Amino acid sequence: NGSLAAAVGTSLFRALTGFLLAVVIATPIALLLAHQPLARQGIGPLISAMQVLPSIAWVPAAIILFGLSNATIYTVLLLGAVPSIINGLLSGIDLIPRQYRALSTVLGANKRQHIWHVELPAALPGYVAGLRQGWAFAWRSLMAAELIAVGGSLALGVGSLLQRGRDLADLPLVMLVILVILLVGVLIELLCFAPLERKLLRDRGMNRTGGNNG
Repeated sequence: NGSLAAAVGTSLFRALTGFLLAVVIATPIALLLAHQPLARQGIGPLISAMQVLPSIAWVPAAIILFGLSNATIYTVLLLGAVPSIINGLLSGIDLIPRQYRALSTVLGANKRQHIWHVELPAALPGYVAGLRQGWAFAWRSLMAAELIAVGGSLALGVGSLLQRGRDLADLPLVMLVILVILLVGVLIELLCFAPLERKLLRDRGMNRTGGNNG
């Protein structure tokens, strides 16, 4: 009856919108922590703790705060995705040789130019790894939120459809929705992150095993 297609569209819109918002939030936070050691010592462990906390644990608190609304969905999604992106970018920055900073200073680059033209490009492999993990956490967090936050002003998403199948004891529907969730994850990986990883490796003259092609 078209409900599955509509639910997939709703969930994909939420996931992509929330993921892009997570990138916008996480990137400057990671850059700030990378250049403020005291802030990183204080906030870093909290971010790592949030990364390992199951996303479903945030759903009841979000419902109490925002009710059955999109704000609840996006809050859970952001709390799931942002820590992974932050840690990924921080890991990439940590692997940059110290000589890069000295070299950019000698060449006359200010701090903003160093970050934009040296630091971010050099940290891209770690950043992309964080984005990939952030997307995985965003998709999982979204499914958890949609499973529990059902009704109110919320449009039907894939997780909500899964919950409906459970309520109706409709095993074929449940298995179909699970298959769709897996397919979406595979398609995003094949269409987005795998080509991006190949391009990064190719641009750096590296193969998938980390060896040098030349």
